[in-house]
Amino acid sequence: MPRYLTIGYGDQAGYDRTPEDQRRAAHAQDAALLAAGAVIGIAGEPVQLRNPGAAGVQRRAGAFLRSDLPVAGFALIEAADLDDAIAKVSTTPCAVAQGVVEVWPLEEWS
Repeated sequence: MPRYLTIGYGDQAGYDRTPEDQRRAAHAQDAALLAAGAVIGIAGEPVQLRNPGAAGVQRRAGAFLRSDLPVAGFALIEAADLDDAIAKVSTTPCAVAQGVVEVWPLEEWS
């Protein structure tokens, strides 16, 4: 089955503005995804690395990409197709709590 990487963006203020019953339902959806085999995690502090010309690793704290909302977490899910993946994450916490979820289809190497 195809796999998709999801990236959730959101902040505490948006979460706090979301009604408690919607937050509970969103966390229940995360729990259902976990039970179905998804790998879900909260984002820690990122580190950038470069190794131009394989001449040595350069390391820098912080994200390379910038967005209006911080990255809140990631998930690796299985879905029949993109529409199914979107349906599975459209009711997760970042999606319903004033945030955004990106869905990235993975073209896996064999």
